[in-house]
Amino acid sequence: MAVALRGPLKRLWDIALSKPNTNKNALHEVKQGASDGSLPDPDPLLDFDLDTATARNFIYANKTMRYPYHQVRSNKTIRVTMAHQPMHINHWIEIDKEYRWYIDEKARVIAEQGKKVIDSLPENDEACGELLELLTDYLPKRYPTLFRQDQQDSITNLVTGDRFDAVSAKKGVDALLVISRLVQDDFLMARERPDGKVYLVGGLIVFPGTYLLSDTINKPLEVLHAPVPDFNAKLLLSVERTLKRFRPDQPFERSGWNIMDDRNLFLHNIATGLPDEDLRPQDLWLRIDHQTFRKLPRTNAIIFGVRPVMRRIEDLADSPLVPSLMEKVHNESAEHLIKYKGMPKYGHLLLPYLRELTQSQMERGLISAEDDVRSFREFLKERGLPVPSTQTSMAEPTESERRKAARRAAMA
Repeated sequence: MAVALRGPLKRLWDIALSKPNTNKNALHEVKQGASDGSLPDPDPLLDFDLDTATARNFIYANKTMRYPYHQVRSNKTIRVTMAHQPMHINHWIEIDKEYRWYIDEKARVIAEQGKKVIDSLPENDEACGELLELLTDYLPKRYPTLFRQDQQDSITNLVTGDRFDAVSAKKGVDALLVISRLVQDDFLMARERPDGKVYLVGGLIVFPGTYLLSDTINKPLEVLHAPVPDFNAKLLLSVERTLKRFRPDQPFERSGWNIMDDRNLFLHNIATGLPDEDLRPQDLWLRIDHQTFRKLPRTNAIIFGVRPVMRRIEDLADSPLVPSLMEKVHNESAEHLIKYKGMPKYGHLLLPYLRELTQSQMERGLISAEDDVRSFREFLKERGLPVPSTQTSMAEPTESERRKAARRAAMA
């Protein structure tokens, strides 16, 4: 079912198929919490330059990309686990040079879509306020060149010029609207109800890519995941157990990837249709969602942050072995997993181009036929090479988008 899985359903199925953290006590070994269960302040980035800043390259961080794509037990069944790793507080919110575009795009989508992308049930309104307070405290400490706290209960965004006062009085959607003017991240918000199930109870979900908040709010995980084969039978209890039990001083993170066909973070064209006839393979996008999990100490709300980071496939030209790795993942993984990723829609464009990039890397002496794609991270370390940082700006249309616009204009 190509690109048919939606939202929290798709994100958690990504978790299910990911390589697990083999340290069973990982969540309990985060040495950053104080004795009262709180987290320390983040380290300040005193020389942060927004014009040149890049987020971590999640192709390399969090083991987002790997081969084989899934783990197999001795009986050849897929190993189903909730893959994650402890998150340092510095990595909760990552801001990069695309910040202005993301903030402006959020405002545009919210104005157009309203409750489809931003909403909160009454039981979640206090948690929205607590999340805003947490960000108001965090951002000026982590990014003092971008945010200022002139008064205890205020925050000023030095990039946009926005100032928000009396933040502790803001609840529900009002609080989420302020958050939308502060960070590039989306936030899904969940809560355990008396029936023992975890429900999606609100959030700021402006850049979901393939689904709508309005279709998923007020539903438990088991309903959201009902269409996914084996999920409720093999993973639901484990996921719910983790979400219920982890503490405010035990944040964790992971990331998942998909191939998309445009820059429309709200709803990619490929989610509901086929790639445009003018789409060049270079202009396909690798969308990696950095996913963070926090438990709010006062309201006990479960906060699931999602920060999409986009790289054009052409951006991978100088990432040693990565094109070859992606080709192997698509060609040699279980068929139902790759259908889930949506390859029937984009494979005819992506796979030949990945082979071109691999051939180019070999011709330039960047890699050899003997190099093992599974060791692409170690490849950089062994040769003292930096993690590649090439990242096409989201603010500019691609050549494919220009061709599409020109075609439409000619037909008008």
